[in-house]
Amino acid sequence: MRLPPLNAIRAFEAVCRHGSILKAAEELGVVRGAVRQQIATLEDHLGRKLFVRDGRRLVPTEKASAFAEAAGTALTILKRAADEFEEADRKRIRLGVPSAFAIWWLMPRAVDMQTSLGAVEIDIVPMTVVEPLSQHPDFDAVIMGGEQRSSAGMTETRFMEDEFGPVVTPALAAGLSGDPEAMADMTILVSRSAPKLWAEWFAESGTLPVVFSRRREFEDLLLALGAARSGLGIALAPKASIEDDLSRGILVAPYGFIRRPAGYSLCCRTSDAKRPALTALRNWLLRSGGAS
Repeated sequence: MRLPPLNAIRAFEAVCRHGSILKAAEELGVVRGAVRQQIATLEDHLGRKLFVRDGRRLVPTEKASAFAEAAGTALTILKRAADEFEEADRKRIRLGVPSAFAIWWLMPRAVDMQTSLGAVEIDIVPMTVVEPLSQHPDFDAVIMGGEQRSSAGMTETRFMEDEFGPVVTPALAAGLSGDPEAMADMTILVSRSAPKLWAEWFAESGTLPVVFSRRREFEDLLLALGAARSGLGIALAPKASIEDDLSRGILVAPYGFIRRPAGYSLCCRTSDAKRPALTALRNWLLRSGGAS
């Protein structure tokens, strides 16, 4: 089988991701003319045009888009295989973790995790906006909460329940009744990284939506929960992220928590699922999270 030239595939995949020859050239460290030449080479090999122009943006055709997705997956596998070949004796996992989960659940258990994993190095990368692993070729795995969605080529292992609910300081909670409608007089604290979380809680808890008197938005959940801890208003929080605050009485959950079906999952590429380092991490998460 005569395969397309690898450099042509790399250039094509980069143009598809960026929608721009210039940006692809910058990523690859070549001039624009070199990228154009590689695209022409690939089009000659495949016998068809790969792009149409939409204003200043290059848009791949339907077949080219499917080919680009396959090419991206293949290039990632090749890169990872090369990395492992060059660093065969090194055991390292680059793990994307939601910021709040990393700080309030994972990091307090870091010593136990490292002891359990031995020589395996875990590079924890906080994620302000949780995105699928397919969007992070530089990650080995990611931890996903209720936003987890299965996708082709990925393996997910559910390791812990996911519960969430409104939280507030004890002082503010004293002014609440058992009816969630009482929250209407409060300031709602919203994370832009999870803008639908409140709507999901109302729907999943069977609670009638509340029209809050004031609204404050924050860039991520960490800031929203920090505002809640200071008494600024009421935030919606995953229980796993604030267990320490609950035990110390800094925050309370006046309406309890509800369980989400998805739970927390470790997501990795199926091609990597049997790597010893990932197996060790998966086993530790299952023990520590206690998911059935």
